[in-house]
Amino acid sequence: MNPDLPTTHRVAVFAGKGAVEVDERPLPVPGAGEVLVRVSHCGVCGSDIHFVLEGWGRPGAVEGHEWSGTVAALGPDVTGWAVGDLVVGGPSPRCGTCEYCLAKRPSLCTGRASVGVDAHPDGAFAEYTVVSTRQLIRVPDGLPLRAAALVEPLSVSLHALTRGGVTAGQRLLVTGGGPIGALAVAAARAMGVTDIVVSEPHPKRRALCERLGARVVGPEDLVPPPTPNDVVAEPFDVALECSGHPAAMEAALAQLARGGTMVLVGAGARNPRLDNNRVLLNELIVTGAFVYDHDGHGRALDLLCRPDFPTDVLIEPGDVGLGGMLTALHGLHDGDLAGKVMIVPGVAP
Repeated sequence: MNPDLPTTHRVAVFAGKGAVEVDERPLPVPGAGEVLVRVSHCGVCGSDIHFVLEGWGRPGAVEGHEWSGTVAALGPDVTGWAVGDLVVGGPSPRCGTCEYCLAKRPSLCTGRASVGVDAHPDGAFAEYTVVSTRQLIRVPDGLPLRAAALVEPLSVSLHALTRGGVTAGQRLLVTGGGPIGALAVAAARAMGVTDIVVSEPHPKRRALCERLGARVVGPEDLVPPPTPNDVVAEPFDVALECSGHPAAMEAALAQLARGGTMVLVGAGARNPRLDNNRVLLNELIVTGAFVYDHDGHGRALDLLCRPDFPTDVLIEPGDVGLGGMLTALHGLHDGDLAGKVMIVPGVAP
């Protein structure tokens, strides 16, 4: 290890439902095939809200998977990387041999871990994190690390668009204008989709989605047609349900054209009551979008490198230190923060 590196570093630890504590832990040491990364930025994910505010997480865990940073040290036998390289985290390695991996659907790999249950190394809500070189992606020249930290969540939104088969010329409904919904709007616009409606109750999120080029309505405006056989006057080809709320899932289904598709993107603890007769009579497709396309991170980087991609709109203007993480989680949950919140371990508080 580099003798100039510290022996300890600060981390944000899940301490139980509704609690995050800043702790100091020994600096992790990279093993064979691993590198130590000094974290620059780490975005707060919707799953972090579930883990902390709803108590889904594992006490003592350090989360954080939407990160960018700089290689600080190399483990044994690491080649092709150097101290100082700018990197982002890619997908967790999959088996590469199961039927789903061979079909380029790694999100369904039979060897994937159980979400939020299996033990895992400390994440990037920390000053440093250890990462396998199999997960490292080099940041293109000229892309700021603050923007590069959007790669992972943007990949999630791109996968949702893929699962919906979204193409230019379609009408797209997004229910939930939080960070993933907003990223989906930006990505769809970049794909040439111009007719996008976002259903969102919070004023700040509504304003952000309007800045991204979507028309915004309130959840109360999504009125279902009178019978399962009927469709609304201006139906949608695809609906991306990004909020995780049962009422939003039910409303989105009722807004589809015949043969339309609803993609479940947001996770939630409560189950909806979907109208099976509406699905049957209109031959609707209801599907899920879990993590990424096989090429999602590369496509996300390509988008982020485009000068017309609105990264400045998508990210909250102020960075947040480890000590401000719990406040940020509440702000995101309550809709007081609309864009992606970036945790920067090196800043106060």
